[in-house]
Amino acid sequence: MILREIADLVSGHVDSLHESVEIHGPASLVEAGAGDIAFFGNAKYLPALRATQASAVLVPHGFTEEIKPARIWVENPAEAFAKILARFAPEPIVHPPGIHPSAIVAPSAQVDPTVHVGPGAIIEAGVKIGARTVVGAQCYIGHHATLGDDDFLHPRVTVRERCKIGHRVQLHSGAVIGADGFGYELKDGRHVKIPQTGIVQIDDDVEIGANTTIDRARFGRTWIQQGTKIDNLVQIAHNVRVGANTIICSQVGISGSTRIGSYVTLAGQAGIVGHIEIGDQAIVAAQCGLSRNLKSGEIVCGSPAREIQTWKEQAAQVNRLGKLYDRVKKLEEAAKAAPDLPI
Repeated sequence: MILREIADLVSGHVDSLHESVEIHGPASLVEAGAGDIAFFGNAKYLPALRATQASAVLVPHGFTEEIKPARIWVENPAEAFAKILARFAPEPIVHPPGIHPSAIVAPSAQVDPTVHVGPGAIIEAGVKIGARTVVGAQCYIGHHATLGDDDFLHPRVTVRERCKIGHRVQLHSGAVIGADGFGYELKDGRHVKIPQTGIVQIDDDVEIGANTTIDRARFGRTWIQQGTKIDNLVQIAHNVRVGANTIICSQVGISGSTRIGSYVTLAGQAGIVGHIEIGDQAIVAAQCGLSRNLKSGEIVCGSPAREIQTWKEQAAQVNRLGKLYDRVKKLEEAAKAAPDLPI
């Protein structure tokens, strides 16, 4: 494509001198070379912008700095870049309707004729699968589980018995939905398993990353509400409820019966104890250890979790401990040298 065509695609503006510059693909500011287009949307990347070898860069309206690449001015460079990525992306892989001969589908399963079932997949008795859903190779769908319309299960996903999956849900490889919750009672010196008789319910437009596990409830349901996005390698325990449009990043662990509101962010490796409540739009920072309720909009850092301003002040104080130690040591030495000196 030439820059004029790209500017039209993203509703941007390019100066006439550069309209005919040819672009062969998108790239980051750091990795771009001749023929690539990149984007600039954050001031901290200004050094990378000045050094980039890209032929063109998307910049926000009002950007006036002269740079070597041609500029396309747009309202939102990141959104515009996403459109360019889609334009240059390879053709999507098509999964035609039908059941692969090596798949095993129980006679009582209700599989819409528009569904794609890949090689080696197993669909147990009583399963219901809605229209246009893709069940990838070697997936397992347990007894009486339900999948909605337009779901996409990548290879080797497990959805255990009686679990309910909504519409337009994406489950990435290795995800396990509905394994037993981790529950035991100590009796006569032995850990005795507590039956886990509930289900997992995943609402519409949820995406769940690779090797993430969501345990079934002890009773009732573990519930992931509409629009929530969950990264790889996340553990969600029994009877947890996650509100709509929440973001859960990689390696987060959420203990049983915790209630999480809508539009919450749980950053990477955060650990959440059980039986607490996290209010809407709260943010739990990376590697945070949370053991108390959070109010709506509250932001916490550290382990144990502290309000963000308190955490910043304490972190600054800890960073100054070395200087404080040196001052105290000098005072001690002065006191020893002059024992009558008032300190």
